[in-house]
Amino acid sequence: MEKTDLSRIRLWLFDMDGTLYLGEQLFAFTKELLRTIREKGGQYLYLTNNSSKSVSDYVKKMERLGIAAQPEDFLTSAQATAWYLHRAHEGKRLYVCGTRSLQAELRAEGFPVVNDDPDAAECIVMGYDTELTYQKLLDVSRLLTERPGLPYIATNPDLVCPTEFGFVPDCGSVCGMIKTATGRSPKVIGKPEPLMVQMAMERIGVTPEKTAVVGDRIYTDVKSGLNAGAAGVLVMSGETTPEILAASPDKPDLVLSSAAEILDVLR
Repeated sequence: MEKTDLSRIRLWLFDMDGTLYLGEQLFAFTKELLRTIREKGGQYLYLTNNSSKSVSDYVKKMERLGIAAQPEDFLTSAQATAWYLHRAHEGKRLYVCGTRSLQAELRAEGFPVVNDDPDAAECIVMGYDTELTYQKLLDVSRLLTERPGLPYIATNPDLVCPTEFGFVPDCGSVCGMIKTATGRSPKVIGKPEPLMVQMAMERIGVTPEKTAVVGDRIYTDVKSGLNAGAAGVLVMSGETTPEILAASPDKPDLVLSSAAEILDVLR
């Protein structure tokens, strides 16, 4: 079947901000969409590159927006980063340029976080840091300059995060500043890398042919689906403009004005 035939999809992997809600405003169609997917025998997971919040934070946010959620409904870039660290840098001491929530998640995974003693760091992890300070930028810049071989990981490459008023700088923008200062670029874990999509498909037991990634960014959401062999569905309800879409070298399998149009297929 063609990738644009959404009737074949059994697993929907939704980006959240800009796709199902915007900031603290739930889109009008979201509740019906999620309910209908499950009524029709499908499944969905929330995939987010936003590493500033833990899974428990997201559960609380969805419930605050009026949607019942369980921890197993989510797969975050922080979880994928922990998965990667266990395989590539097990037990290493981390300097985390990220929120207290991200630091707590990585500690819970067994990694020592040494932000109070930067020189003890054996690996740097950059996240979407809504608690960013200049001291963190200074610490990261110094460590990467003085220790060129130090492993350097980023949870996600997003340049901006959508808000009700527009956009704010995300992890990718901060990594851009660090590259300007040090010349170093991180290994990126989250979307557009296929790892999160692959982890989701493995968790649910679904093939790429029956999986769709739905999001408002081509360079992260859509591309992660394409890289994993799944359908990449772009919604024009968040970051992407018609001009960005036209200029993008990566083309979605399908472009929708919003995820509300999926309801027409499901019905």
